[in-house]
Amino acid sequence: MTQTLTLISHTNTSTNFIELVPLLSIMLLMMSAFVMPLLKKKHHIYGGAIGVLGLTGILQLLNVLHINRSGAYTFDIGHFPAPFGIMLKIGEVESIIGLLFVFVNLMIVWYAYFSLEKEIKENRVSFFHTLNLLLLASLLGIVYTNDIFNGFVFLEVSTLAACGIIVVKDKKTNIKAGIKYLILSSLGSGLVLMGIAFVYSLSGHLSMSYIHEALLENMAGKHNTILISIILFTIGLGIKGAMFPLHIWLPDAHASAPSPSSAILSALVIKAPILFLIKIYYVVFGMAIIGETVILDLVLLFGVLGMIFGSLFARSQTELKRMIAYSSVAQMGYIFFAIGLGNKLGLIMAVYHIIAHALTKSSLFLAAGSFIEQTGFKTIDEFKGIGKEMPVTLGIFTISALSMIGIPVLPGFISKWNLAMAAIEIDKIYLLIILLVSSLLNAGYYFPIIINGYFGEDNLDGKIFRSKSKPVKTLLPLMILTILMVLAGFFSGSIITFIERGIYLG
Repeated sequence: MTQTLTLISHTNTSTNFIELVPLLSIMLLMMSAFVMPLLKKKHHIYGGAIGVLGLTGILQLLNVLHINRSGAYTFDIGHFPAPFGIMLKIGEVESIIGLLFVFVNLMIVWYAYFSLEKEIKENRVSFFHTLNLLLLASLLGIVYTNDIFNGFVFLEVSTLAACGIIVVKDKKTNIKAGIKYLILSSLGSGLVLMGIAFVYSLSGHLSMSYIHEALLENMAGKHNTILISIILFTIGLGIKGAMFPLHIWLPDAHASAPSPSSAILSALVIKAPILFLIKIYYVVFGMAIIGETVILDLVLLFGVLGMIFGSLFARSQTELKRMIAYSSVAQMGYIFFAIGLGNKLGLIMAVYHIIAHALTKSSLFLAAGSFIEQTGFKTIDEFKGIGKEMPVTLGIFTISALSMIGIPVLPGFISKWNLAMAAIEIDKIYLLIILLVSSLLNAGYYFPIIINGYFGEDNLDGKIFRSKSKPVKTLLPLMILTILMVLAGFFSGSIITFIERGIYLG
């Protein structure tokens, strides 16, 4: 009996409370989303949102502890077990990503309490929180589901909610960016749905584990159909996950959205489709099938292109948030690079880099939003000397940027070092040059901002030390994100070991 079926048989007949956590979390977030418009006062809206996210975060933490102690489990929704009903599968990877999504979202909402109304109209604040809670619920659904069509439904909910948090600013540029994202994401959704149709026609199942078993038994003479379905999933989810060159919606959406929305989009929204794609590759198809196609080589190629060209585009930008947005294209390139390596260490580092990038990029976008909010500037050159006026915020930005560059001990370095080891493991030594060049390019657009921020002599005249600094209570969520990002580097060994327990190559 295969490992997949062993996992399915692990479903408990007497389900304990902890194993209800994934479903409870999704339901709690969705029900709370529709309560938000009924709340009128700011402190009620934020109190409700932060309370729900805090409670959900506690549930996610308990879930991680349970997984660490007892291992993976499955949970059948409704009266019909899989393959007829919907199954949730929660292992080490799903639990830690669920905790990550909720915690990062909580920090962003905390920061938004002090800044969001400076970017959107006051009467839209409750609408933003409705969309955000729906978005988070759908992202958790994508992470937890073991049903391929159920994952598609959650993808669609996340797309609509993500469009909402882009256009909530109600500016022409935001509406244009939201429409571009909606059109391209809808194209991606159509391709994913076609892929599901092909897979269902081949297997007769929608449950990922049962699809895998059926494909292994009935793949003879159907290799072309299987390859087409894999390509459809790759392109469709590649659009949603900002795979180069399918990323063209991302810079406008991330740069024009309110800063909390930008942080959510970059840290969370583009990560869930990638996790879904990993499940498609290794749970639905498995290495026995994927390994016989060229798809991983293509993903590796697109990852390399994203790493290089994303950094080149970032280097050429004049606006700070747009530069950080293109940096996200480069960082997603690392994740696709890791998946494309096709070995266990590469896959582990894809998941680890999702964690590292979520913590780092959310902090970067919020710090950049703080610069813009306090100064009214947008272009990079205007932030010369900002370190004199906002030293703490620039310090947060600096630590996060150093991680993106790959300075030792920080999680960005851990990712790049292990990706190099994974490349050596499969005898593709030339990829080390790509990693080195990409890191140098990262330094090429982050270091000038840091150096000019602290030592921009041309802009120091008339500036007063800490004159534009925000209170500590405002910067506390950024500080917490940065501290956790640093800890993710220091304790990377434990995190990687935990992830490794949940990696299944099929």
